[in-house]
Amino acid sequence: MTQSTQPPHSAPPIPHPAFVRVREARAASLQLRVADWITKFAGSMPFVYIHAVGFAAWMLLVEKSPWPTLTLVVSLEAIFLSTFVMIGQNRQADFQRAKADHDFQEQELELKTNTELTRAIHAMTAELHRRVIDDPDQLRK
Repeated sequence: MTQSTQPPHSAPPIPHPAFVRVREARAASLQLRVADWITKFAGSMPFVYIHAVGFAAWMLLVEKSPWPTLTLVVSLEAIFLSTFVMIGQNRQADFQRAKADHDFQEQELELKTNTELTRAIHAMTAELHRRVIDDPDQLRK
């Protein structure tokens, strides 16, 4: 029996808001969904197995040396697959850009909050200093 790395009662991880926005935008486009499916399949081992069997069968049963039609088919497939790789890279770049924008906005908000807290602490410290050091009789009242 193997142990899980997460406790049984833990909630699933919450996706980054930028990822959710990019995923929703891609899901809204049929073209992008098809491209994502092709890219996912082309990057899988079943894709490799199908091609290995298909190429072997073609070379042994369909064409004689030097296999000019197979060369053409493989070249065209490489062109299309490289396009799908670029689509995948664009998808990753969209996500990284959206994440960077979101993270920047969050950091700016955090900086603003920290600055306000620092100013409030400084004001309280100055007031406390004034009451304790400058006017010790103020504490007795």
